[in-house]
This record gives sequence, C-alpha cells and structure tokens, in this order.
Amino acid sequence: MKLYCKTYPNLYKDSVSLMQISASLNGVAGVSQASVAMATEANIARMHDAGMAVAVAVKPNDLLIALLAGEASAEEALALADSLLKPSQDSAGEQREQRAASSIAQGVERMPAANMALISVPGSYAAAETMKALRLGLNVMLFSDNVSEENEISLKNYASQQDLLVMGPDCGTAIVNGLPLGFANVVRRGAIGLVAASGTGLQEVSCRIHHLGEGVSQALGTGGRDLHEGIDGQSMCQALKMLAADADTKLIVLISKPPAASVANKVLRLAASCGKPVVVHFLGAKPESLREYAVTASSSLQHAADTAVALLRHQPLPVAVVPDAALLAQAQAKAQGMEASQTQLRAIFAGGTFCYEAQLALLQQGLCCESNAPVQGAQPLRDPAHCHGHSLLDMGDDEFTQGRPHPMIDPTLRNARLLQEAAAAETAVLLFDVVLGYGASMDPVAELLQVLAKANAEAARQQRQLLYIAHVCGTELDPQSRQQQVQALQQAGVIVADSNVQAAQLAAQIIQSRQGSR
Repeated sequence: MKLYCKTYPNLYKDSVSLMQISASLNGVAGVSQASVAMATEANIARMHDAGMAVAVAVKPNDLLIALLAGEASAEEALALADSLLKPSQDSAGEQREQRAASSIAQGVERMPAANMALISVPGSYAAAETMKALRLGLNVMLFSDNVSEENEISLKNYASQQDLLVMGPDCGTAIVNGLPLGFANVVRRGAIGLVAASGTGLQEVSCRIHHLGEGVSQALGTGGRDLHEGIDGQSMCQALKMLAADADTKLIVLISKPPAASVANKVLRLAASCGKPVVVHFLGAKPESLREYAVTASSSLQHAADTAVALLRHQPLPVAVVPDAALLAQAQAKAQGMEASQTQLRAIFAGGTFCYEAQLALLQQGLCCESNAPVQGAQPLRDPAHCHGHSLLDMGDDEFTQGRPHPMIDPTLRNARLLQEAAAAETAVLLFDVVLGYGASMDPVAELLQVLAKANAEAARQQRQLLYIAHVCGTELDPQSRQQQVQALQQAGVIVADSNVQAAQLAAQIIQSRQGSR
C-alpha cells in the first residue's frame, strides 16, 4: 500500500462535489483510503491526521487528491477522478463555451435579479466571501465549516443591519422556493415554514410534513451555533421575520438543540409576536418551560411535524409520540430467540440530530447510555473504537470524518462499524438511520444489505439472533426513493419505523424487556 497524490492547478469544486468524488474513489477495489479536497493547509493537515503524509508543492486554489492503494488500483482511481472532474460536454461532444463566473460580483452582473449566494469554500476563506456577498445585497447560505465564532458574529451583525439572512456557517440543509440545497429532500410546496439550527432535524420535519400530505414554503437553516449566547440567535430571528412577512407561509416551525436561556427568551418572544402560529421544538427542553410564551411546544421532531399539520388543518393537537403497537409486537417476536447475554443496544447514526434525539428517548425510558456526542444526562463514550453498554455513535462527528466523506455520502465506515457492533456477544439491538436526498449516497441500502447478511451469518455461527431497527429519512420523490429503500430493508428483516424517535423508542422497549428477563 503506497501513497499516491495528484494535483489539478487552479481547479475549484465545492465541498459536496469533492466529498462525492472522494466516495467514488474510496469505492475502487484496492483503495484503502482516498481524500479529494482543495489544497489548503487545514485540508492537508486533515490528510496527515488520516494517515496520508502528503508532501507535494501546492497552492490553496489547487485541487488535491491523495490516496492509499496498490499501483493498479491507484491508476484506476486517478483515471476515475479525471473523468469525474472533466468539464461538462454538450451533445456534440464539444466543451461548452460559457465559462463560469469567477467571482460573486461577476455572478451578480450576469444575474442581477439574484438575491442569494451559496458559499462552499474552505473555512479560512468563507467569511471574506460571505461578506462580499452581503455587501452586494445577497442573502447567504454558508455551507462551509471551520469559520470562527468571532467571524460568524461579525457576519450576522452586518446581515441583520442590512435586513439580510446568513444561513450558517456549517449550514448543510435548506429548501428555498422549492429548491433543495445541500443535503435536502424533495418535498411538496406548501404553507409551513421551517427554521432550524439542525440539518437532519430540518430534514426529518420537512419529510414528515410531506408524508402527512402537507408541504413546505421555505426551510431555512441557521447553522448549529446560531442559538449560542454570543451569536444571539440572529439568523433564527431574521428567518422568523422573513417567514412572518411571507404570504405563502401560514405557520412556522422552529427547531434547535437547547439554546442559551437568554437567546431562547429572545427567539420565543419574537415568535409569540410574529402574527402567525409557531410550533417550537428545542430538543430536550421540557414543554412546560415554553408555557409563558404564545407558542405551541412539541416533544420530538415527529411531534413537531404532526403538531404543525394539525394546527394548519384546525384539527385537535396530537399527543406525544409512542411506538407503533404492530412494530413493537413484531420486534418482541424477533427478540424471542436471543441469548440471555444479549442485553445491550448499539446505535450507529449518520445524522447528528438523530443520535441526539435517540439518546433523549433512551434517557426518558430510564436507560443509561453513552455517546461520542452525549446529551445532558448521557455519558461520554469511554472508547471510540469499542462500545460499552448502551452506546450511540454519531458517525458524522469530526473524529470519524477526518480525511473522509460524511457517512451520508459514503456509508463505508458506518457500515463497518455496524458489522463490528453486531459481532459483540452482548449486542441485542442494532439501531441505525438511513438519510436520503440530494448529496446523499445514491443507493445507501445496497451495501448495507451485504453488511447485514454478514452480521447475520456470524451471529448464527455463534447461535445468536440480532434485531435491527431503522428509520429512513426521505420521501418517495428523492433520487433514491424512500419506498424502495424501505422495502429492501424490510425484506432483509429490518424493522423500519416511521420516525427516528419511534425507532429509538422501539429499541428502548426491547432492551428494557431483555434486561427484565435476565
């Protein structure tokens, strides 16, 4: 196994495209690891951290490929990279003449009616590019991460003064005027506007609204730090004002992990006075803590969507989510053949908010758990390489994605970890998510089914039986088709719940029954 590098001088591609190319190269037989990124100091440092000691002369605006492979595999992978990075061709096979704009100002000259810029550049350049866009009167979706909190405050202060919105930094999901941006799903247009400091939280709620027969007017991300005390919820407040003034939005949903107390008070007071019904879900917050505000509290992501749809239709509000009785009976039947030693839950997530919500569901059932991204009441993961007790892993966290694509794009590491946890003698339930939509793997279940078959064969050899519980976040309109993905999982014996919280509740109840039977 040898390190191979290739550079493409002065070639820029956005980070989603680069992660997708990385995933393709990692899929070449004989490639141990591949990373495709702009050649910034930070990205080269990540490659070094991932075991690829890159030592080539590059500039930050060069595109860099590094991979560990045998010679033949490296040649195949680099040839594939060449084909994926080729300029678009027209039907006559000739390169299109029109050149892309080389600056935001040029883009505005070509499209003077545009009012938004999507920025996805290395973090050290992102703040400057965002300020350029703001000064040109553009709202910004800032996909880039590694932007300092100081820069975020400065950008959002300026945007608020100009009555503009900054979604981000690290805003991975949005739907603007029906157009999915970043990791987003295809949902019908409708009357419910969403504002979320959580990418997969926004995906979960927008998809659930679609499944219930309603639609989304706008789905606006804020970036995960927006409700921190220093940033003061500026993007959430600006998005809330925009949706309040939008004639197509009849009802608003706010989603976030627990905000700072002062920021929560600011956001909720604005929500209560915006003139439209507002549903609020702050993950982990007690609904009674919101009673003093004229908003409607919800207890989970699914409950937020269900409540919004009920309010829109002037129907009675739904009660808190509970496990589906038929699925619970099915899970209990599958658990009958387990060994007495099988008492533990192992959960492997691509979506960080799904991992967060699942921990809350376990704690509400009185189950202690640990995670690499622990919520209040959970324990930090003792050893990222080996789980102990009821463990929930966020595989999209930085410790698992150094030099590699996010597991929603390339589920290889997630699948390997599923196989590892399935082999543990104490594992009873494997809980996992599958996230669909633009930017995500085009066939996430195909490789997963092979992993489950291997896990089942090893469990059978040890005279054990495993219970798989999953949730598929997506719609039938997504490029991957949720219905097809769900059917494939069900045919493989996986119990597929309607939501992330229901999947976690099912897993918790089975674990409780396993522990009680010892």
